[in-house]
Amino acid sequence: MNPPTIAYSKLAYTVPQFCDGFNVSRTHFYALLKENKGPRLMKVGRRTLISAQAAADWCKRMEEETSIQSGYVCIDAPKAVA
Repeated sequence: MNPPTIAYSKLAYTVPQFCDGFNVSRTHFYALLKENKGPRLMKVGRRTLISAQAAADWCKRMEEETSIQSGYVCIDAPKAVA
């Protein structure tokens, strides 16, 4: 019997992985960076990475900007009361 495997989430993504995950073209990704609307980047050696936290922060910021521009207000789902 094999021991159970533990699934770990990635802590950082390459630019292609980020673009694939958010369904954004690389061209649009770099356009967002040029407009200061892209995610925070970090360099590790010669590699450019986006941390999972930076990706989550970027996603939340884009959702908020979209709701402001469209006139909608984002409301978190109500939390269950125990």
